[in-house]
Amino acid sequence: MSDSQPFAEENHESELPLSSKLEALLFVAAEPVSTAQLATALDVAPSVVERGLNELDASLATRGLRLQRNVGRFQLTTAPQFSELIERFLGLEATTHLSRAALETLAIIAYQQPVTRPQIDSIRGVNSDSMMKSLLNKGLIMESGRSDGPGRPFLYSTTPEFLQHFGLNSILEMPSLVKPEEDVESHDDMLKG
Repeated sequence: MSDSQPFAEENHESELPLSSKLEALLFVAAEPVSTAQLATALDVAPSVVERGLNELDASLATRGLRLQRNVGRFQLTTAPQFSELIERFLGLEATTHLSRAALETLAIIAYQQPVTRPQIDSIRGVNSDSMMKSLLNKGLIMESGRSDGPGRPFLYSTTPEFLQHFGLNSILEMPSLVKPEEDVESHDDMLKG
């Protein structure tokens, strides 16, 4: 082997597709990163990064990793269908199950975010302090600002951990709250009859 061989391998990085470069950056990132951060690191336009992220997302669909998107930030996560395998491999305790009240509170936050605790209490009809503390401790929700309303209460939103816990890549993948059309039609018929 010649001395020029290792140098040729080092320059091989420039020949790799953008999606591979993005995968490498996301793999070493300690936290979710923005398109702008990736564009700066790669010295390309954000629109180029977006195309590369879409290619990466498509290529990961048949692998053990997923591209998670949350509020304009991206990170690599393991595919949700492998959670039990990974827990067993790492010797982790089974994922903490959420109580019905915690799931109810979390659903309200997920669908109404950003939302205040008084708004959550109003929808649930009960005080949600203990549920909110539990969800905050589990890292499923976060304080995401303050309302302009009286007292300027905290606003709450879901976290990237929420997406991971439920196997979602984006909040946009959550099921719709709209009732199925046949239920709406049968309800309208009952009101007419």
